[in-house]
Amino acid sequence: MPVGAAYQKAETQRSGYDARRNVQRTVLDARQRLTSSSGTRVSFDYDLLDDYAAARLSGFLPTLLVIGILTTAAALWVPLTIAAIWAGFVLVANAGIAGLCRQFKHAKPEAFNAQRWTAIFITGETINGLAWALMAALPILAGGPDIQIIVFAMLLVGIAVNAVSTRTLPRATMVSTLPASLAVGAVLAWSGGTLNYALASVAMGAFIFFVFLANQLHKSELGNLEHQLEKDALILELEEARNMSDEARRHAEQANIAKSRFLATMSHELRTPLNAIIGFSEVLKSELLGAHTVPQYKEYAGDIHASGQHLLNLINELLDLSRIEAGRYDLNEEAISLADVADDCRRMLEIRARAKGIEFVFHCEQNLPKLWGDERAVRQVVLNLLSNAIKFTPQSGRVALSVGRSGDGGQFIKVTDNGPGIPEDEIETVLSSFGQGSLAQKTAEQGAGLGLPIVQKIMDLHQGRFDLFSKLRFGTETIATFPRARVMEGMAPVVEPRTLEIYSEAG
Repeated sequence: MPVGAAYQKAETQRSGYDARRNVQRTVLDARQRLTSSSGTRVSFDYDLLDDYAAARLSGFLPTLLVIGILTTAAALWVPLTIAAIWAGFVLVANAGIAGLCRQFKHAKPEAFNAQRWTAIFITGETINGLAWALMAALPILAGGPDIQIIVFAMLLVGIAVNAVSTRTLPRATMVSTLPASLAVGAVLAWSGGTLNYALASVAMGAFIFFVFLANQLHKSELGNLEHQLEKDALILELEEARNMSDEARRHAEQANIAKSRFLATMSHELRTPLNAIIGFSEVLKSELLGAHTVPQYKEYAGDIHASGQHLLNLINELLDLSRIEAGRYDLNEEAISLADVADDCRRMLEIRARAKGIEFVFHCEQNLPKLWGDERAVRQVVLNLLSNAIKFTPQSGRVALSVGRSGDGGQFIKVTDNGPGIPEDEIETVLSSFGQGSLAQKTAEQGAGLGLPIVQKIMDLHQGRFDLFSKLRFGTETIATFPRARVMEGMAPVVEPRTLEIYSEAG
């Protein structure tokens, strides 16, 4: 299957998977909202009730303090016994709610029943609201306008306390604040007078405001839970993607190891018959056993020899690349002369360049110090760069080989040609394993596309750098640079200090 078709098929499958996942998520959200007691999600019911219980438990002692202050203030206008009775009802109601919340906290989440616990808490808050509503009887039991203002203040404090504590359960906010608001408002309106009417209106307005505030806090809490759920889902998806990536990487590593083992095992099996084919074809081509009766046989033997050499070079490149990728390409490092290696490679390929009518230019700086590296690997780098340049340079072209010092004190090998060049969008392709540009695909002598990747990997093993610059219709320039750390600069001889020794004639 072509790469484009395969990519399009993968994208189609991915988009289909995303569409199915979105549909499933929509159906799940709708099912959650239908089965949830809060009208949101089943998973949110527990969190909302848990926040409600935590708020009631944490606010229990401050609520007791507020009730004590209100009772003390009310005792200034009504008998202490009556104020204490009201405070007792409110304290018992709040203690009962605290007991229910503590029981909820100790219950197992696995046995959680949202509807049951919601009904229990609503019942408790209703009793609490009725207890707070008893404050409306205080103006009836004690006359005077001052007590009405005190009851109004007590109502505002009670509404605020209950609204903040029950913000994650809107129905609890309603039942805990509505009885007291209606009772106090009715008593103030029944008492008559402009002031009482104004206080009754403000009381109902305060009730509406705090209920609205509680609903807004509830929505904010739902938003936080939604964001937390989305974050958890994203973390889960990332974790799954990471696990899938790790699994794919393990499979790729296993496949790479299997490939390396296969190539290592087959290297001897492949080279042995090839060496026999190349050897006997060399004998037949050179007519060592006598002249051929048919002239075409010598030509056939030459073709067999050339094909065998090409196949052997291809096998060697594959084995080198597999060893490098498997981390088994060990450098046999020694002091080498980069100029001598480059000159040897130039002589080896000069005949091929002359056969194509290519001008071969060699330039080398004088007095270059030795280089610490693998001579065989460095020779392979130079041969690959020169072979590519000669292969793709047309007749009567020009190939230049340069060896010298780099700007940072290292040494470089540069090969320049005036061939057709490589398009900019194909440079990354030709530097990848088995990658071939459009020109190489049209050439009869294509190769396997392993020369430049091997050069790049050998330079990496030498801690060096490989650069390729090309411009269409102007030629290509390749530079292999070895770091300064591998240059063996001349060192001054070590001079041992001379000591004066005195010998005694007597001794």
